[in-house]
Amino acid sequence: MKRLGQLLAGVVLISLMTGCTVGPNYKRPATNTPQSYRGAVAPAIAQDTSVASLGDQKWADVFQDPVLKKLIAEAITNNFDVRIAAQRVLEEEAQVGIVRAQQFPSINGGGSYTGFGLPSNFIGNSGLPPLAYGGGLTASGAWNLDFWGLYRRQTQAERAELLASEWAKRATQTTVITNVAQSYLDLRSLDEQLEITQKTIEARQNSLKLTQALESRGATSLADVRQAEELLYAAKANLPNLQREIADQENALSILLGRNPGPIERGLSVSAQPHPEEIPAGIPSQLLERRPDIQQAEAKLIAANARIGVAKAQFFPQFSLTAIGGSASNQLSTVFAGKNAYWYAAGSLSEPIFDGGRIRNNYRLSKAEEQEVLTAYQKTIAGALRDVSDALVAYQKTHEYREQQEQQTKAATDAVRLARLRYNGGYTSYLEVLTNDTNLYTAQLTLAQAEQEEALSLVQVYTALGGGWQQ
Repeated sequence: MKRLGQLLAGVVLISLMTGCTVGPNYKRPATNTPQSYRGAVAPAIAQDTSVASLGDQKWADVFQDPVLKKLIAEAITNNFDVRIAAQRVLEEEAQVGIVRAQQFPSINGGGSYTGFGLPSNFIGNSGLPPLAYGGGLTASGAWNLDFWGLYRRQTQAERAELLASEWAKRATQTTVITNVAQSYLDLRSLDEQLEITQKTIEARQNSLKLTQALESRGATSLADVRQAEELLYAAKANLPNLQREIADQENALSILLGRNPGPIERGLSVSAQPHPEEIPAGIPSQLLERRPDIQQAEAKLIAANARIGVAKAQFFPQFSLTAIGGSASNQLSTVFAGKNAYWYAAGSLSEPIFDGGRIRNNYRLSKAEEQEVLTAYQKTIAGALRDVSDALVAYQKTHEYREQQEQQTKAATDAVRLARLRYNGGYTSYLEVLTNDTNLYTAQLTLAQAEQEEALSLVQVYTALGGGWQQ
């Protein structure tokens, strides 16, 4: 057994001294990222690159509504997609262990025991013992030497896949945070539209009562009454649809939180949501380190690069060692005696001679797959740059749109006031009131939607810059 250990130690030392890893070592490909984002020239976009990007901030610092913070924290813990992504990371960790085990020898041990008795009429006077015992212990091992780095490259590829799964989990968390924030803002916007509709209904009911009173005294016509009823019923018709949309939004948000469908707690209104005066966008090259989807794509590229080495190593001869040793005796008391020990060791070499082009085409396949993943990586970067540019433009333009819509709503409010004064004074028909009141209701709903779009655009910017996964 001592000689066997010395032999194995010598082989290990030789393999460590002479072994190599074939195939290309990974190097991040050059990327053509611009110096600044398109759309970053707006006044609301900070140009000082020394200031940390919005994407570097934690989500709790960006979303300051206490209720929204609580909902996001609940979603990160309970969301089904986040939990599935976490399990996939655990699966990849186990897979790394399985692949890495190929680099080491496998050793098996066992023992045996036998006993038998002979019938007395068979033994006779032969002097044989009526009972016989025997037993032994064995240990065997096999080791495929990783001389060309075949198993090391496979482990490298699996570690990259593990890294990709970790970034995929972060990307999932970012998506969930984005979806929760957007769904919550959509819900609060619907709440505001419902409140506007209810106030409009109340105002139109009062207007209808006034018109009916004027018609009963002959101060106006029945046509004015019908027009006032038309306004009231038009607003009431919107109520069921808004209530349905609110229920749908609550149910959708509940699923994001990992709950059964049910009511959702409310916090700040959309118009009260805090907005930064300036958005520090940072520089585009930072996206390569911050965006989870880019990091995931690069991890996939590292894995594909390592698999080229796996395919290349199969061109070379493979070395393996096998050994067996143990001790055997027909007496249990002497099983461990040195004179009963035995061992056997052998080495083998296998070199592919003809395989119909399988190894060569496998190598070509691995290189083609690496180029495909490289293109996907470059596409992901280009898509990220577009996301940021779109988000920055959207944030600026929705801000400008909301400001103009506020002015329009103020003008429509005053127009309704003046029309009612003119109608009550008998200077105009109810048609002017109807037209201006309809315009005001539409302007109020549009303003609520404009505030929603502005708030959503901030979420879009934060997500595009790679924020959300930082703890």
